[in-house]
Parts: sequence; structure tokens; C-alpha cells
Amino acid sequence: MNITREKTDELNSVISIVIDKDDYEERVNNTLRDYRRKARIDGFRPGKVPFGLVNKLYRKPVLVEEVNNILNESLTKYIVDEKLNVLGEPLPNESRQKNFDWDHDTSFEFVIDVGLAPECDITVSPKDKFALYKIKIDDKIRDEYTDKYTSRLGNFEDAGSAGEKSLIKADLTQVDKEGNVVGEGISVEDASLSLQVIKDDKILKSLLGLKKDDEIQINLKKAYPNNIDLASLLKVNTSEIELINGEFKLKVKSVLEFQKAEVNQDFYDKLFGKDAIKTTEEYHDKLDQIIKSDFNHDAEYKFRMDAREYYLSKFKKDLPQEFLKRWLVQVNKDKFTPEQIEKDFNHFLEDLKWQLIKDKIGKENNLKVTEDELLDYAKNFTRMQFAQYYGISDFPEDQLAGYAQEILKKDEERRKMAERIFEDKIIDFIKNTAKIEEKEISSEKFNKLLEK
Repeated sequence: MNITREKTDELNSVISIVIDKDDYEERVNNTLRDYRRKARIDGFRPGKVPFGLVNKLYRKPVLVEEVNNILNESLTKYIVDEKLNVLGEPLPNESRQKNFDWDHDTSFEFVIDVGLAPECDITVSPKDKFALYKIKIDDKIRDEYTDKYTSRLGNFEDAGSAGEKSLIKADLTQVDKEGNVVGEGISVEDASLSLQVIKDDKILKSLLGLKKDDEIQINLKKAYPNNIDLASLLKVNTSEIELINGEFKLKVKSVLEFQKAEVNQDFYDKLFGKDAIKTTEEYHDKLDQIIKSDFNHDAEYKFRMDAREYYLSKFKKDLPQEFLKRWLVQVNKDKFTPEQIEKDFNHFLEDLKWQLIKDKIGKENNLKVTEDELLDYAKNFTRMQFAQYYGISDFPEDQLAGYAQEILKKDEERRKMAERIFEDKIIDFIKNTAKIEEKEISSEKFNKLLEK
């Protein structure tokens, strides 16, 4: 076997691998002998099929498989031995790779393109400066959270007449423009019409002030121009909407108005559990804890994005873009078009550069993901899944570990979890090494920072 590498430039190389008969013949014959032992061919006892017949029937597919196995093994070993930091996956050279005659050729030359990562010179030092934001908790943000909770725990209550935020419960009957009931038309009992989502101003105005037992005729197609909304209201398929004229008679059964929950002991109990909170002061303390927890999560996200943007701005090296485009088209040929890949290519480059930066920081500072860390992460993930979807919060530890280990057997899930843990380690290292300035900020200003 002969392996050579030709550098096209600093980021691209062509690897040539010549596989001769001496490299594959023994492996091919061993595989054919194994076939001979297992072959079931009419006229021959098991294990007694002549080798020549087995060779004639199976040599070509075995030769193709073994040569490709040798190619993959030797290419992988060469990349490792030469310490090549390959991006994507090797691709056949488009101009120099020849087709083989597997019936007659005895020597096979593979010409392979590889894209290489540039040397990453990013380091983390105390000279790097980042802000870590802390929110100012005031009455305004407490009121916002209280409004969210009172809305969540609120109810619809009877109202005297319909207003712009009312919900009208009504029986609907399909009619023609003159108000005559359509034979075999659509009828819906106790339908719910939210006035807040009605699009036609004239129709909305006609509904304002309606009371129980009032009747009115409106065009529901104009009121609800979205076919999905209208189909849901009338309890029909969207395909049927095109077949109706939209005229309906409404007989009001009740008018409801949404009322937020009152802030009282019942509100505290529903929100935090029976007697967990008993006073306004305790409620504000609990609210402050929730606000801080929510904000810390957002502040952590902001820090990650700032760190990523900062180190990306320092990464000045080019990547083998044309090779990477070819590779992306190849691996996504059944998912995305070349045009779609081109459109999102800059985002892909940023993600790849960030990965190279993280790998450099991790290697330079011996940051690795251990099996114990993976198992703990998978257990926490499993615990949250059972709590969220099944309401189980005290799952037995031995069973939890079993579920976690099953998750880690799936290569894709394992890879994703390892990447999350590794990035957490990178971010923690940046926090502990760079200069971090804590900044107190109002929620309004912080939200504007997130929008940028």
C-alpha cells in the first residue's frame, strides 16, 4: 500500500491511497473461505462447495467490500498518525478519481480530498472582559409577575353585556343572506366566540352590548378569515370551509368576561401550596426568588452569547469553504438543496469556528467530559422528563440510572449531552479566568440587550 498527501494549500489536501493485490488478497480469500463453510448451494453438502465456485459467485462483492474496508482503515490511521485536524468528512476528488473495473483491475488508487482546520490561536486570559448582569428587583417587575400569575389563575365569569374582551357562548345556525335556515346546514351548540380575535371591525361593533337570549346574523367568514380558526369554531374540516357562504345566526346563551384572580390566601395556596405563603411579605420574598432564578437563567444565556461573539471576533483564520460546501451538499442531499445550504452557510461557519475555539480551550486546559458526568447529566435529564410529563418527582435512584444508561446507548443522544456538558465546562472556565464585572440593570434595559 502506498499513501501520499499533496497540499493544495494550507487548508486543503489531496490524499492518494493505492491498494494493491498484496494488501487485500488474503482478506478476500479468508472471507471467501468463510462463505464456503456457510454456503447453501443445491447439489453440494454444507461446507463442501468447491472454492472455485464460491470464488466465481462471490469474489467481486467481497473484493469491493474488503478494498473499501482497507481504504477506510488506512485513511483513518493516516489521519490520526499525521495529526490532521480534518473538517467534515473526506470526499472523492472530483477530477482525479477514476472508476474501477472490479472484474479485471488488481490495483486501486483512491484520490481523496480533505479539508483541514486552521491553527486556532484563541486563548482565555484575565485581559478578556465580560459583564455578568444582575437584575434590579422593584415593584414594577413584581407587578408584572403578579399580573402573569393572576391571569393564569383567573376565570371567565358571567357579564351583563358583551365588551371587546368578552367571550360569547352561542348556538350557531347556518342561514342564507335573507336569514332563512339552510337545509342540512351547519349547526353548533354552545360555540365559544372570543371577541378579541374577531378581525372585522363592523362585525365586532355589532356584537358589542349583546346579552343573553339576543339573536344576530353575521358572516363568520369575515369575522374569522383564518380557515383553521373558523373550522375549529364550527367543528368541521378546513376543506369544508370553502363550501359554505359564512352567514350564521347567533343565539346568545351567555356572555362571559375574564376576571383575574384576586391576590389573597386562596391565590397563594393555588400558586405555592397550602399555607406555604401567608403574608404579603412572604409572597414578595418568594416572588423575588422566582424573579432572580428566571433572570439568572437569562443572564447566563446573555453571558454565553457575549463570550461566543467576543471569541469569534478574535478568530481571524479562514476555513476551507468550498470543500465544506461540497461536503454539506453531499451529506444533506436528501434534506436541503445547494441553495438552502448556501443561504445558511455563514451560520454554519460561525458554529464551526466556535467549535474549534471550544476544542482549543478544552485541549489547552485539559477540560474533558467524564463517564460519571455523562451519567449524572442523563439522570437529571430523565428526572426532569418524568416530572414534566408524568408528574413523578421522586423516581427511584436505581431505576433512574437504568433509564439514563439506556439513553446513553444512543449515539446521537450521547453526543448531544457530551457537547452540552463540554460547553458548560468552557463557559465556567471563561468565568473563572476572564475579568467578570457584575452589573446591576433594570429588566427593561436587560430585555433590550437581549433583543440586539
